Amino acid sequence: MHGLEGSTPLDRAEAIARRAAGVIALGAAALAAPGIIGSTRSGGPAVGHPERVFTPARLLLLAVGWVGMVAVAWRPLPIRPGPRVRAALLVGGLAAYAGGFAVAIAGRVALGRSYRPSSTIGVALEPGHRLVTHGPYRLVRHPMYVGLALAALGSLAVYRTWSTLLFVLQAPVLVVRARREDQLLAQTYGEAWQRYAERVPGWLPQGWTGWSRRPRPSSDAR
Repeated sequence: MHGLEGSTPLDRAEAIARRAAGVIALGAAALAAPGIIGSTRSGGPAVGHPERVFTPARLLLLAVGWVGMVAVAWRPLPIRPGPRVRAALLVGGLAAYAGGFAVAIAGRVALGRSYRPSSTIGVALEPGHRLVTHGPYRLVRHPMYVGLALAALGSLAVYRTWSTLLFVLQAPVLVVRARREDQLLAQTYGEAWQRYAERVPGWLPQGWTGWSRRPRPSSDAR
């Protein structure tokens, strides 16, 4: 569809929602950018080898590669849902997308200067890091990852492209990163971390499920 003339109300609603979703994603990226750039500086205690990822050259290479992959795979999925399904996907997807980013941004704000991104091969704490247990961290230990996973599902429902399907399929990577972060925080904060981890579930608030309530000694690094 090259324009909105002659389109149905649902077509127009989808176009507006997709543009709004793009603005939300750009805002979230702008909020995360300073911390990602700052991760190239020396960090505090670490697990694994974060230095293999967080260098200016490698971050630039990863960013270019990721943007290129998204651009190449930004093609519609071979599905053609009917109007009612499209409307349901639009409403539910936009709610999940906006709600997910709201949770992720709330987690980022709560971390403040303790924010430092991690990778699957290593995580380091920011110098002067403090254990954050307020804000969304009162409910779950990994609110940023929960939010990003929810936003990925929402993006798939709203856009229905191969790129957004890849976002969803990459969600298990967040579990690997969370386990590394749990391990580092346990080593750094000892008993204080264990009390917090026993009280606060990893992924879903208490009462929703017992999954991940008791972590393995091994959350967004905070």
